[in-house]
Amino acid sequence: MFTSLWVQAPLAVAAGVLLNLTPCVLPAIPIKVRAILREAGGGLGARLLSAGLFTAGSVLFFSILGLSTALLHLQWGVLFQSRILLIVLSALLLALAMMNFSGRGLPVPARAASMRGARFLEPFVSGLAGALLSTPCTGPLLGGVLVFALTQPVANIVTIFVSIGVGLALPYAGLILHPKLLQRLPRAGAWSDVVRRSFGWVLLGAALFFAQSVLPAAAGPFLWFAFLAGLLVWTAHAFWRAQDRAARRAVAIFGVIACGLVYAGVSPGSSAAHVVAWQRLEASDATKLSALGRPALVEFTAQWCINCKILESTVYRDSDVIQAIRSRGAVAFQVDLTRPNPALERLLASYGGAGLPFLAILDSRGRVVQQFSGLFTGGSLINALTDVK
Repeated sequence: MFTSLWVQAPLAVAAGVLLNLTPCVLPAIPIKVRAILREAGGGLGARLLSAGLFTAGSVLFFSILGLSTALLHLQWGVLFQSRILLIVLSALLLALAMMNFSGRGLPVPARAASMRGARFLEPFVSGLAGALLSTPCTGPLLGGVLVFALTQPVANIVTIFVSIGVGLALPYAGLILHPKLLQRLPRAGAWSDVVRRSFGWVLLGAALFFAQSVLPAAAGPFLWFAFLAGLLVWTAHAFWRAQDRAARRAVAIFGVIACGLVYAGVSPGSSAAHVVAWQRLEASDATKLSALGRPALVEFTAQWCINCKILESTVYRDSDVIQAIRSRGAVAFQVDLTRPNPALERLLASYGGAGLPFLAILDSRGRVVQQFSGLFTGGSLINALTDVK
């Protein structure tokens, strides 16, 4: 048991570091960068305290999540099934976006600002916010770590979750402790103002992404269209007003990246020949999978799952993947876990899933022959389908 834990805890740290590369953490970058740059100019003692508080914020969230998982048997990402949490998170991201556009920092109450050490509040809040925003993304390694964790005693589960929090905070704490690593960044100027305001659009897009899970379905396309229109207007205006090449280059780069991300996020409609023909799977239909007599794919997804949207916009639109599914005569089912559904969550667990996205490939007898957790490639899915009987 302890040998496995000694192996899994470092893997959890590595998985936490990898979470910084997932789209879920992207909205937290403005908050983290502000905290790092604000404290990087202090003395060694100040930087040590900032790095410790940043890590403490991340570890606090994951400790609570680990205890909840151990004591309440919560699945990874179940927090985002709460409409209240999604509304609060969307409002928080919207407020942060507005502060970013206006050039203001995180507000600190007057009483707190007058207290000794109040300037270290932001690193702690930054670590906490970054941990919260990472939860919809399991990452390539995190799925296996969580499967292991859910079978362990309470102390082991908390240790693994704390390790994830440490890994998530590690790169940023390192930058705070070693500000010389930031010296290669260009000096502040017009370009930095463009970058700061572009972060506001990232935060605004994140607010819209999480809000669409609680808004009427018809409102989503309209809001994304308005967001894209506003982004294009801002990009054109910022490019026109830019007075140096660096600023114009920053606007151009951000505009291209942002438009690509919005295009992928909106997932414009395609003809039936270019999309997987998913059938919605309800809890009452799960028992029928063993009697299909054909291979099947069962995808577990949710509106708040960013990695799910990436797969649905890339892998599941790959013509080779679609052809492989059709040639094997496989039926594609989709399970929506945007809202709590104990029966479907038990089905996810029975297939060996511990988070989203998750894909199970079943043979003609309804037995799981292959599992995919997190992001994966179309080639790996095609290879798995080739071996299904």
